[in-house]
Amino acid sequence: MSRPMRSEYAIYRGEDLLAMGTVTDCANKLGVSERYIYWLTSPTAQRRIATRKNPDKCIVGVSLNDDE
Repeated sequence: MSRPMRSEYAIYRGEDLLAMGTVTDCANKLGVSERYIYWLTSPTAQRRIATRKNPDKCIVGVSLNDDE
């Protein structure tokens, strides 16, 4: 039985990398909840950010282990 792969995430504000690692690592570094990190990578969050006047100033989450 193989171990499940731990997902890695990168959190950005514009071009600046704010945090990278597991959900727990990113949440601790930014001082937010793990649910917020998951939300940042959701399609809903991405749609909302795309409709903003300055999307390059928003915090964005990217899943690095996404096989989709």
